[in-house]
Amino acid sequence: MNKVLIITYYWPPSGGAGVQRWLRFSKYLPQLGWEPVILTVDPKFAAYPAIDNTLEKEVPPSIVVCRTKAIDWFSIYNRDKSKIPSSGFANKNDNSLKEKLSRFIRGNFFIPDPRRGWNKYAFKKACEIIETSGIKNIITTSPPHSSQLIGLKLKKKYPGIKWIADLRDPWTDIYYYEQFYPTFLSRKIDLWYEKRVLKTADRIITVGPSLKALYESKIEGINNKIDVITNGYDDEDFTGISSNEPSRFIITYVGTLSDKYPLGGLLEALARIKKKNIDFLVRYVGTVPEKIKQKIKTEIADSYIEFIPYSPHDDAIKFMLNSSLLLLVIPEYENNRNIITGKIFEYIASGKPILCLGPLDGDAASIISQNDFGKCFSYRDTFNIESYILSVISNPGRTQTGTEQFSHRNIAKKLVSFLE
Repeated sequence: MNKVLIITYYWPPSGGAGVQRWLRFSKYLPQLGWEPVILTVDPKFAAYPAIDNTLEKEVPPSIVVCRTKAIDWFSIYNRDKSKIPSSGFANKNDNSLKEKLSRFIRGNFFIPDPRRGWNKYAFKKACEIIETSGIKNIITTSPPHSSQLIGLKLKKKYPGIKWIADLRDPWTDIYYYEQFYPTFLSRKIDLWYEKRVLKTADRIITVGPSLKALYESKIEGINNKIDVITNGYDDEDFTGISSNEPSRFIITYVGTLSDKYPLGGLLEALARIKKKNIDFLVRYVGTVPEKIKQKIKTEIADSYIEFIPYSPHDDAIKFMLNSSLLLLVIPEYENNRNIITGKIFEYIASGKPILCLGPLDGDAASIISQNDFGKCFSYRDTFNIESYILSVISNPGRTQTGTEQFSHRNIAKKLVSFLE
């Protein structure tokens, strides 16, 4: 069986969306003739924004997982490991001088990111694995984008190896990039790293067509080596869990919220529905800053709202399946058309209708509308948001079809075609 070395910072017990993609692909690659070897960071030295120990049981026992130590650069300017930021600093609303200084240090002294403290240990171990296991294919996945520099260095040492760079998010165009206050020089260095990876990798994969177009615009002539492999869902995550139509109309949001996730149009629509004496519950599962909680409570009474902290993956899926409508919000910023959140595919697999707030010409909207999985509206389209929610209320129990195209089992076949 052919072997492929997958270099990923995020791996169980790390939680969050960044873990799911390669955890799932690694499960199905052996069925398609490829043996994955995982190189990741030792949890004792890692800076994870979330922990989900339940994911460890989903790692197939046959997979070799190699872990190395790392330098935790986050600890230099953020000693509280319980406050490791997810999505950069996108979920933080602290604009104190101390917080701004932390962001400046992050953006200008740790390029491309503080998790670079893992690189020298990962590179050394990768060389050992390549030389002892006959590895001829490697995949580096990011964020953190510092992981791509490991692939860059390996390609230089082993020019005959095939390197696939998996870029799940924008790099220097990520929507929270300016929150790091990068200087001209820092920005230039970061962009240089980004372009070196794009030029040097044998193949580049991204999660959607807009992100593909963004990276193609960086380097002339790379369009023939860059492809889209979407995220997906794992069939087994939904096995044995029943999907229920709750007696109370429940709208569920799973994930992080910040000021970049406009809720004004939705909250106004819900306030109107409330005035019609229609009972409902809006359930937020994940990280919601206190400032945003208070804003939501101002618009809707407490009895109509439920906040649940970050939950293990299994529990998050149960919340989805026990909902009437699932809420997806694409963060509002320039070039947000390319965002396809990982949870959209689990939303799809749940069979529940999806209410998406975001760019109508975005990749997420395209997936939802073209497959009739729900509806997408602009953030402040209160009237149509209200109308859609009312239409779902009047037509309970509707489920979606055609979801299998987004299962990891099927998507893994496309990945194998690139390896071969």
